[in-house]
This record gives sequence, structure tokens and C-alpha cells, in this order.
Amino acid sequence: MDKELENLSDGELFKLMTAGEARSVKAFEEIYTRHSPRVYAYCRRYLGNREEAEDVFQETFIRFYNSSRQQREMTNLSAYLLKIARNQCLNTIRENKRNARYDDEIYVKHEDRDEQDELLNLVKMAIELLPDEYKEIFIMREYNGLKYNDIAEITGISINTVKIKIFRARERIRQILQPYLSEMSK
Repeated sequence: MDKELENLSDGELFKLMTAGEARSVKAFEEIYTRHSPRVYAYCRRYLGNREEAEDVFQETFIRFYNSSRQQREMTNLSAYLLKIARNQCLNTIRENKRNARYDDEIYVKHEDRDEQDELLNLVKMAIELLPDEYKEIFIMREYNGLKYNDIAEITGISINTVKIKIFRARERIRQILQPYLSEMSK
């Protein structure tokens, strides 16, 4: 990778990419290198299926590249990419007519699960039970570490609404988990 490009801001890379010069491909590659892990993680968490996440991930960068020709400048490239990814995830869910599920291959299931594995499964179940409007925003905040203003920009709702939905999602998760946690502590 071009060391000089690594030092450029996202906005500068975007301008270079859209200028149509010889280095525009290298600028796109640098943008891809910077943002692909976060975009892929978002798709993977949102869809829960590796194959679908990979398809949406690739489609996100294709759409970004194609739409970049109509844009003059980019103020928040990360939020823009995640907005494209979100829309692609929603399209995939609509096409499949099913709810997103989480497929966490990092944790290996054992017959003798310890309390951490059980708690992880309970949390995943609680998140699954959230209404979609809360689940999406909760995942963006808690799993992807997005700031409130980025979530607001991606979803097209106000920052206050984002905060309220995250608060309500946490409250619902607490309500769902309360009986299980009480039982586990006995």
C-alpha cells in the first residue's frame, strides 16, 4: 500500500478517488483497507450468516464505488459506508423474508457449558427478542461501537431518538434476563 495514502484523511482519499487520476484506484484500496473490517463485522452481526454477510459486504463497496461518481466530497465516510451496508442488509432480510439471527462461531459449544457460555446464549436470545427497531440500533452501539451521531446519520433519526431506543433496548434486555439471572444466582 502507498505509504503517502495511509496518512491522508478519509475526505482526502475520497477526493483523490473521485478525481479519476491514476492514483484513484490506490485511494479506493486504502479506503477499503481502512473500513472493510468494520463494514464486514457490521454485516456479519446484522445478518448472522457468513455467506450473506460476505455478499452484502462486497455489494456495499461496489455500491460505494459506483455512487462515488455522483458525490463531490464526503464528510463521514465510515457512516456513509455503514448506511449502504445497512440498506443492503435490510434488502437481504426482505428478500429472504426472515429475521436476522446471530451465528457466533467464535465460541465452541461443549456439552458441559459453563456459566459464561450460558450467559452469552441468554444475552443473544434477549437481543433476538428485541423489536427490530431496537435491535438494529443496539447492535450498532454495543457491538459496532458507533457513536450516537453516527447511528442517527445512518438510520435517519434524531440523536435523542437513538438514545431513547438504546435505553429502551437495554431495559428490555434486563427485563428478559432478570428471571434467568435470578435463577443462575441461586
